[in-house]
Amino acid sequence: MLPESGTELSIVEVAPRDGLQNEAIVLAPKLRAEFIRRLTSTGISRIEAGSFVNPKWIPAMAGTADVFAELDGLNGVRLSALTPNARGFADACATSVGEVAVFMSASETHNQKNTNCSTQESVDRFAPILEQSTALGLRVRGYLSVVAGCPYEGSVAVSRVVRLGSRLLEMGCYELSLGDTIGVATPRQIHTLMDGFAAEGIDSDRLAWHLHDTRGTALANVVAGLERGVRTFDASAGGLGGCPYAPGASGNVATEDVVYLADQMGLSTGIDLDALVDVSGWMAEHLGKAPVSRVWQAMWSAKETR
Repeated sequence: MLPESGTELSIVEVAPRDGLQNEAIVLAPKLRAEFIRRLTSTGISRIEAGSFVNPKWIPAMAGTADVFAELDGLNGVRLSALTPNARGFADACATSVGEVAVFMSASETHNQKNTNCSTQESVDRFAPILEQSTALGLRVRGYLSVVAGCPYEGSVAVSRVVRLGSRLLEMGCYELSLGDTIGVATPRQIHTLMDGFAAEGIDSDRLAWHLHDTRGTALANVVAGLERGVRTFDASAGGLGGCPYAPGASGNVATEDVVYLADQMGLSTGIDLDALVDVSGWMAEHLGKAPVSRVWQAMWSAKETR
């Protein structure tokens, strides 16, 4: 059943991390911080600001600590960062980060490619991070990638997705973001996976969807998530993004497209769509390419013809 008019949706803006990590152009920390400030001006209140990973592997995320330093004192927004291991977590804790995220893949091969360890080793790495986070009063979000399909192994068993996702929640993650990393999911798969979590007694309000639009099904999958009670969705301004370890995977569902959908359905995001279009256009100029967001293209064309 679709949510009633006025229902609030929470959008987690991931462009500053997931959106930029796969770009050929590496942006300076000051520019990335300015991007985040501009995003907050649109009403976005949850932003993934970067990741504390070795810049050898993800050059675009070098200087994430400097990004947080530039944003110190920013009010009214929850800034988060990915922390793949104890070193990354320690680096994050030395900043003004408001939330950290741990991430792993539902398939063994993708997890090895992405984090250079097995899924069990990932779980073992997360245990001390979650223990320390609890002691520090720091919230931890969990990410589980390739839940609808893996670029190396193909389909991933629902039982495996549910088992690993449930483990992250049991360990103390307050929310689990389910990633269709290569954009192969359909609404039927969304419902099947939601059925699997429901059978384990996991409420939809503890789940979020992180959808990629590689095959044009992301918005349909957002609607499927809404039908199942999910109210949190990750999205990327302009449709920026892609996974370095998922060949052919294009960007996340565009924030503009999700906000437009929500607006037309009478749902509340607290985000100014016109302002967001302007911010995405500003970032596109720095990256030297137009956003792939359909709503951005339509609204930008209308602005230019006025």
